[in-house]
Amino acid sequence: MVAAAIDIVLVLAFVLIGRSSHAEAITPAGALGTAWPFLVGLGAGWALARAWRRPFAVVPGLTIWAGTVAVGLLLRAVTGDGVEPGFVAVTAVVLAAFLLGWRGVVSWRSSRRRR
Repeated sequence: MVAAAIDIVLVLAFVLIGRSSHAEAITPAGALGTAWPFLVGLGAGWALARAWRRPFAVVPGLTIWAGTVAVGLLLRAVTGDGVEPGFVAVTAVVLAAFLLGWRGVVSWRSSRRRR
């Protein structure tokens, strides 16, 4: 599914940007170690939203975003990884821009075509 693949790529981009900005090694193991909680959250968000019904719509995207952030941060906390307030804020804002942004563009373009 194209929308799910886009979301996965964007979560991985978030992880790689974050690791790079903190001068952490960009290795497959390191990236997956950072990404897995958010990928699990992404899957939970997709399931909760039943996003396969309207994968390009913004409203299911809100649930996908919330699930990605909430479950991802919860899993990080449970496994002893950092969840400092600054990280929580950056995570929420960046993943909102990524996971909702492309859906907003698709919805906007789709509505313009209908006119």
